[in-house]
Amino acid sequence: MIEVENLEVAFGKGGNLKQVVKAVSFSVARGESLGIVGESGCGKSTVLRSLAGLDRHWTGRISLNRQSVDKNRTIEQLLLAQMVFQDPYGSIHPRHRIERVLAEPVRAMKKGGGWDRVPKALERVGLPAGFAERFPHELSGGQRQRVAIARALVLEPQILLLDEPTSALDVSVQAEVLNLLSDLREQQGLTYVLVSHDLSVIAHMCDRALVMKDGVFVDELDRADLQAGRTHAEYSAVLFQSSFL
Repeated sequence: MIEVENLEVAFGKGGNLKQVVKAVSFSVARGESLGIVGESGCGKSTVLRSLAGLDRHWTGRISLNRQSVDKNRTIEQLLLAQMVFQDPYGSIHPRHRIERVLAEPVRAMKKGGGWDRVPKALERVGLPAGFAERFPHELSGGQRQRVAIARALVLEPQILLLDEPTSALDVSVQAEVLNLLSDLREQQGLTYVLVSHDLSVIAHMCDRALVMKDGVFVDELDRADLQAGRTHAEYSAVLFQSSFL
C-alpha cells in the first residue's frame, strides 16, 4: 500500500542546509499498522508530512496504492491518504461549527457539498448527530479528536496518517481514542502509519515499528518484539524503558 525509497528531507539553503530525514526506505502492506517512534526532532513527523503531501522538500520515491506521487499532488492522489494531527483544537477552525469542519474537505476536493456526509461521519466515530451544530470549544479534548478522525475519514481514504493522535489528550481518554482507531482499521480495512514518541502506544496499536534517531531508522520491531519489550538497538531499549516506567 505504501512504498518509500531513499526519502530525504532537508530545510534551509546553502551552508545552513539541515538534513532532517536521511535516505530512509520502508513499506507498509495493505491493512497494516506501522509505527514510527522516536524522540522529538528525530524526523518522524516530517516523514508523515511528506507522505501526506504537506511537505514538499523531499526527494526520493513515494508510492501510495501502487501510484508514484509527486511533490505537487493531484486531487486523486491527495484522496489516497489523510492525516490526523496531534492537537485537535489547533487543527480545527475554532469559529466553524462541526458540520462545516466535516463538510469542508469534501468541498475542497470537489466531491460535492459534503453536508450529506456529516451524520455518517459523526456516527462512525461514536458522536451524536446533534454535535454537528456545536463549536469546537463546546467539545472535550477527546470529542474534538474524534471529530478530527471523522474529518480525515469523510473522504474515504485508504491510508490514515496519525501524528501523535493522543499525546494532547488526558490519560483517561487516550485509551478510548486508540481503541476507536483500532476498531476503524479493522472495520474499514485501513492502512495506518502512526508516529509517536511513546512505545507503549505503538505496542498497543501497531503490527510493526521503526525506531528513528537523527533522521534514520536504527531498529525494526515486529509485533512479538513489541509485546515482549524486545529490542535490537541500545537506543530502542532506552525508549522502551522510558515508555513503560
